[in-house]
Amino acid sequence: MTAATRPFAATDRVDLEIWSTTATLVVSDPGVLEPARIELQDVLAEVEATCSRFRPDSEISRILARPGRPAQLSPMLNAVLAQTLRVAAATGYLVDPTVAAAVIAVGYDRDITDVIDRALSGGPVAAGTEPGGAAPGAWRLDHDPAAARLTVPPGVGIDLGATAKSYAADEAAARIASRLGGGVLVGLGGDIAVAGPAPTGGWRIAVADDHRTRVAQHQTVSIASGGLATSSTTTRRWLTATGWRHHIIDPRTGRNPDPRWRTVSVAAASCLDANAAATAAIVLGDAAPGWLTRHGLPALLVDVDGAARPVAGWPRPDGAR
Repeated sequence: MTAATRPFAATDRVDLEIWSTTATLVVSDPGVLEPARIELQDVLAEVEATCSRFRPDSEISRILARPGRPAQLSPMLNAVLAQTLRVAAATGYLVDPTVAAAVIAVGYDRDITDVIDRALSGGPVAAGTEPGGAAPGAWRLDHDPAAARLTVPPGVGIDLGATAKSYAADEAAARIASRLGGGVLVGLGGDIAVAGPAPTGGWRIAVADDHRTRVAQHQTVSIASGGLATSSTTTRRWLTATGWRHHIIDPRTGRNPDPRWRTVSVAAASCLDANAAATAAIVLGDAAPGWLTRHGLPALLVDVDGAARPVAGWPRPDGAR
């Protein structure tokens, strides 16, 4: 998904490489672009230091190294975890942070760039031959948000990748709009959040399978508030000894979902909610259109053959509604 098409100029926008993807920042007032960039980088650094499972020194890694012991949480990790558990429950645990062991079992045991490079080079794939079992379940995490305390039972891992990135987009957009004023759009890969007054006609966003290359671009839509997120099985994927694997896991089985949708884009009140719904839709497969419609979440679902299906008020690609 590519954020904020014209009429924005280079002075309104900056793109950064982060987390094996691209961070995009667009502001309505060019005069605040540099302080807005600093705010964005501060949020990204804080989220990485607290939530990354690829850093042994991150806060979540240190907590997981001491299972069964109560841990006092930083404000950032406490907020991310609270929102992660909220959307887990809201999706009926179709999006569950305790899929960590299953994610590693399909080969996602390091930064995605390293996973793909290893597969392309013909190097050993540490996993992918034995599917993981069902996730232990997020309800097993003893989290007290008021006290900012977490106890993780032994044998339970946590992967915050499905929520930390979208939370970071929401948090950065909100901070920038609150502290600097004006309208702001923050895009982290396929996760987009907007805050403050929107430009005339809304923030225009090109929806595609791959936000970097606009491969399989489907249409351009606009949003004035909240967030828009795309989950895809076509970009973060790699070849293993047993076939292609990707980063989305069905917590009920510990496996990649059956191939039904290659891309799902959702608009919601926040980027975090949109991302959770898009991920849940890929897990749900055939049941996704009905689930999104019941929850009133406008979405575009693209099946494995490339046919696009708008639901719940998402505009049709031909312009009709």
